[in-house]
Amino acid sequence: MRTKYCGNIRIVDLHKSIILCGWVNKIRNLNQFIFIDMRDWTGIIQLVFERKNNIVFKQAINLKNESCIRIIGIVQKRNTKNKNLDTGEIEILVNKIKIFNISKTLPLDYSNNSNDDIRLKYRYLDLRRSQLLENLKIRNKITYLTRLFMTKKNFLDIETPFLTKSTPEGARDYLVPSRNYPGKFYALPQSPQLFKQLLMISGIDKYYQIVKCFRDEDLRSDRQPEFTQIDIEASFISSTKIRNFVEKLIKKIWVKIINCHLDKFPKISFYDAMQRYGSDKPDLRNPMEIIDVSDLLIKEKVLSFFKINLEKKHRIALLCFCQGDKISRKKIDEYSNYVKKFGSKKLFYIKINKIENGLQDIQSSIKNILDKTILKNILKKTNAKNGDILFLIADEERIVNRSLGMLRIKLGDDFIFFKKNIWKPVWIVDFPMFKQDSNGKFSSNHHPFTALKKNNQKKLEKNPHLAISDSYDLVINGYEIGGGSVRIHDAKIQKKIFDIIGIEKKIQKEKFGFLMEALKYGAPPHAGIALGLDRIVMLLTKTNNIKDVIAFPKTTSASCLMTNSPSKSKKSTLNELGINIIEK
Repeated sequence: MRTKYCGNIRIVDLHKSIILCGWVNKIRNLNQFIFIDMRDWTGIIQLVFERKNNIVFKQAINLKNESCIRIIGIVQKRNTKNKNLDTGEIEILVNKIKIFNISKTLPLDYSNNSNDDIRLKYRYLDLRRSQLLENLKIRNKITYLTRLFMTKKNFLDIETPFLTKSTPEGARDYLVPSRNYPGKFYALPQSPQLFKQLLMISGIDKYYQIVKCFRDEDLRSDRQPEFTQIDIEASFISSTKIRNFVEKLIKKIWVKIINCHLDKFPKISFYDAMQRYGSDKPDLRNPMEIIDVSDLLIKEKVLSFFKINLEKKHRIALLCFCQGDKISRKKIDEYSNYVKKFGSKKLFYIKINKIENGLQDIQSSIKNILDKTILKNILKKTNAKNGDILFLIADEERIVNRSLGMLRIKLGDDFIFFKKNIWKPVWIVDFPMFKQDSNGKFSSNHHPFTALKKNNQKKLEKNPHLAISDSYDLVINGYEIGGGSVRIHDAKIQKKIFDIIGIEKKIQKEKFGFLMEALKYGAPPHAGIALGLDRIVMLLTKTNNIKDVIAFPKTTSASCLMTNSPSKSKKSTLNELGINIIEK
């Protein structure tokens, strides 16, 4: 039907007769000539229709933007080169045209003025935008590079089931009713976690899969109910080796996609990340760190001023912001209200005008408790300079970390005082094995199949809240793009973990009996990781919304506006499945 693609024609094709298929991108009628920019998935080429070719010219007059056509024409040189197009040196003089379909006026605006709902309702039209098409091309290239890399490293691409058993892994499952077994349900997998562990027990040794996963959870700009991960698992491998392997894969992708050579990825413990950045996914492009000043403010009157509850683990810490002269009192009040969202009672500040004048030349909401010695020590520890402002919070440690961590991000967004166009990957390691709620109940920090760090067995027995897991997250520019761990390969330890997080013996057998049984048949030590493909593509295409890198995404309320799903089912279908809908 065609002999060339629009974006692939060059000056070497001059005087050739070619056939093209595609869409009308833009029309310019100059009376004697009609110029049409024609588009397909490879790019744009200019078509020329001459009035003297009366039949073809009349057909071109009836065309509208986004009409689907085929043309036959001769490649000729353009009078004026268009430097913005790869095909800018040439154009096509059209001899014949076939109109496949005249388009209605589009319900959306390609200049990005359409709102999200309209774009998602007419997604098949939205995908015609060059930027979205380019994003999908990059996504395709990343998956190709991944498969090539994994195959060369002797990993087997193995599919795991989508219809499986519901197991507690953190998020809510999507359930699928079974017609053959009324009252019973399959679950769509939150991840292939248990199956890839079973593959290791099977002796597969090295597995990977680019796989869809499903989680029924609240959505945001970097999260979808169905997402794609690059899933990796290997036997007889340490956490260090799996991280080194993944690092090579990520470096390869970054070089091939954007020609960027990443340095060795640094490694930070979970504890240090929380203390220094207030987050387990820190954006290291931002050089500002949380500085602890608890040791400088231990006087009784100071603790009384901050109303610190000594029975709870507390912290006094601050951020030293280098553009304090840009911060007005109104802005300070705005930030004070902002940190209250994260549990902080009050945000204190010290604004430094001239260090050499000491207390006389600072503005501060804690001036009442400052003396020369305390101020001197704070300035020394923070390395503060004239014009800086110190934002300080005194509260429970978790509140201080969270509040200053979020304020650190907001200051970075508001003032952009560091380079944004650089890459700062980091491994976060040594996560606590468990989280503990206000009632003292434990839950897994990652998932219940995560192994302990070496020499943590005694802590597991006596002080589970102090136990450290052999787990790791990969973070790039503040986005968690992967997480993994060494897995438990001993049935007794696995049972112990289930007991600690409060899974009853009956539920252990019902939900995980097959895994517990499998672990008793010579299970090898193994480790793995899952990388978020959607987030990787999002980073490399420099978009801040995951919808821009998925062909048919859902809304933040997990609906598809194009197909109007989820939708109701016929009563006869529900009866066949043994389902009764209870109206709220």
